[in-house]
Amino acid sequence: MSTSLLPFRDLQLDAHGRLVLTDLNGVLHAGVTPVRAHPISAPDEGVSLVGADGHELAWIARLSGLPDGPRRLLEGELGGREFHPVLQRLISVNTFATPSTWRIATDRGEVDFVLKSEEDIRRLEEGRLLITSSHGVQLQVPDRWALDKHSRRLLERFL
Repeated sequence: MSTSLLPFRDLQLDAHGRLVLTDLNGVLHAGVTPVRAHPISAPDEGVSLVGADGHELAWIARLSGLPDGPRRLLEGELGGREFHPVLQRLISVNTFATPSTWRIATDRGEVDFVLKSEEDIRRLEEGRLLITSSHGVQLQVPDRWALDKHSRRLLERFL
């Protein structure tokens, strides 16, 4: 994507670590927040750059279509605000009724969390799951069928 096709003139961090966008009219906007339209199902598609007032300043159709500098900057900012550990293994559950405490291994280490109800396990396409803990942390399961037999057996009790 050439610079002339960008939905903004410039994007950088200021001395306070805030994202600053220079729009096509040359106006500076400090405290910009990038927001993915579909962070789980289509993380590369649809990123909105939202101003401190909550209004959209720019729309990016594909993150991968940006030049390296702005793309890396936005990926870093998005990575800092999106925390979706990947569930790799279900170690144990304290009960098969909800609420229940789960001990799991994730790509970020082992953790215990509380599943309030079966409705907190969202089925997505192609065997993917999104599990929300009682604290609002969303855990991804990229392919429930690829989990080990023990994990699948425990998980099936809740699906």
